Amino acid sequence: MSPQIAGLLQLIALIAALALAYRPLGDYMAKVYSSEKHYTPEKWIYKVIGANPAAEMHWPAYLRGVLAFSAVSVLFLYLMQRVQGSLPGSLGFSSIDPDQAFNTAASFVANTNWQSYYGEQAMGHVVQTGGLAVQNFLSAAVGMAVAVALVRGFSRSRTGELGNFWADLVRGTVRILVPISVIGAIVLVACGAIQNFSGIHQVGQFMGGTQEWNGGAVASQEAIKELGTNGGGYFNANSAHPFENPNPLSNLFEIFLILLIPFALTRTFGRMVGSLKQGYAILGAMAVIWIGFTALMMWTEFAHRGPAFEIAGGAMEGKETRFGIAGSSIFAVATTLTSTGAVNSFHSSYTGFGGGITMLGMQLGEIAPGGVGSGLYGMLIMAIIAVFIAGLMVGRTPEYLGKKIGTRQIKFAACYILITPALVLGFTAVAMALPTPGDSMTNSGAHGFSEILYAYTSGANNNGSAFAGLNADTQWFNSTIGIAMLLGRFLPMVFVLALAGSLAEQKPVPETAGTLRTDKPLYAGLLVGTILIITGLTYFPALALGPLAEGLAS
Repeated sequence: MSPQIAGLLQLIALIAALALAYRPLGDYMAKVYSSEKHYTPEKWIYKVIGANPAAEMHWPAYLRGVLAFSAVSVLFLYLMQRVQGSLPGSLGFSSIDPDQAFNTAASFVANTNWQSYYGEQAMGHVVQTGGLAVQNFLSAAVGMAVAVALVRGFSRSRTGELGNFWADLVRGTVRILVPISVIGAIVLVACGAIQNFSGIHQVGQFMGGTQEWNGGAVASQEAIKELGTNGGGYFNANSAHPFENPNPLSNLFEIFLILLIPFALTRTFGRMVGSLKQGYAILGAMAVIWIGFTALMMWTEFAHRGPAFEIAGGAMEGKETRFGIAGSSIFAVATTLTSTGAVNSFHSSYTGFGGGITMLGMQLGEIAPGGVGSGLYGMLIMAIIAVFIAGLMVGRTPEYLGKKIGTRQIKFAACYILITPALVLGFTAVAMALPTPGDSMTNSGAHGFSEILYAYTSGANNNGSAFAGLNADTQWFNSTIGIAMLLGRFLPMVFVLALAGSLAEQKPVPETAGTLRTDKPLYAGLLVGTILIITGLTYFPALALGPLAEGLAS
């Protein structure tokens, strides 16, 4: 069987598995966030944190809950790293330096999981499991809560109430993320991933020196790392490491976990707004972009450009032989079109156009299908922009799901889509203009520029993957990327929740013959075109200086 056919079969199997899980999981999540029942463990949590889960919140209160909880999480994780040397189970590792501790705390709380350190050489068991893994659950639950709040903004009327943040946070963690992660961890252990709390072992000689490996609760952290679209690896090699991702079966399963909740949330959306067709339209737009990007990536990496490529069967540099080009390409697209950031290959070694595809996937806003929660609310923001454009073309006040999209709503949406490009392009320009950040580049020219552009694209979009080649463990990059991660995560949430509140206050507009049908393929096509055009106009000049220039020169 040719590698291309094997890759196609993997893609078909992945789509089939996602299709089987789509309906039951989507309906289950809708019930979770619509239920008025509180389970006993949840009541204990509410009692400990002093929250009243029945109290409805307007958007400012909901936002205060998000920001306060996240601020405490950053502080807690920062302090845990700073005192690691005094904690049991530290494996002898010292405390983390202030700039790196800030970067890592911001990264994991912002669901970015950018890592400027070697995991197996820096973090002990307590920080890995009690700090980083816990934030994998909580940051994902925060994203889902904000997405659900926006959905309630569409489904409710004549009220500014969006639910209760603490209830949404706890339910998302206890009823969705934890159960699926337990099953996922068992599957990964069965595939060969490790799960222990062993110390550091010498495993033999390697290039004249002693090679050492430490164990850890890897399978359990790997499960939520992918399911929660987090991406932070237990080991520096991330999902290319055999302890995290042992074989092609585990590789395909991890891709499935990455895409599972983001795609299923579109059915949750349809169920909660009372129109499954609306969810299918959003799903269709996401699927078209994801499949298109996957096909382009596989074509680019399989293309033969000289004897070396022909002998290897394609661009195999930087890819694990146990996954091959197909398994690596599908993984790379899934992780950059979501906010996962996990990698099973070296993105810097992809072809010029292949590296550009990974960058463009993040620059779209990671909405196809996007991160857990963030993908759905990002796509709904783009849906509002598409409706607004359609309204301008026909001279009619735009409406979406029975809500008028007026000046206030479009300002919130516009601010949302402008924040991330401003962070990415602004920080990249400053880094290229200053002498010191440029010293961190391994390569010069277009590829060197791509290293820095990718780093800030990954940070501001809360992805966390690295183009590699860039030495990001410096005070400059730890600080600026940390700031970009926090602003890129929480500033958009301000406008999402403000938009949700303004929509919930509206009286529904009855549908007429002139209403744009947003549940039809024509609208889904308009939505895809809007996403690609807006992103292309925003990032094309920067991409032309980096991956496009490199691809055309090769």
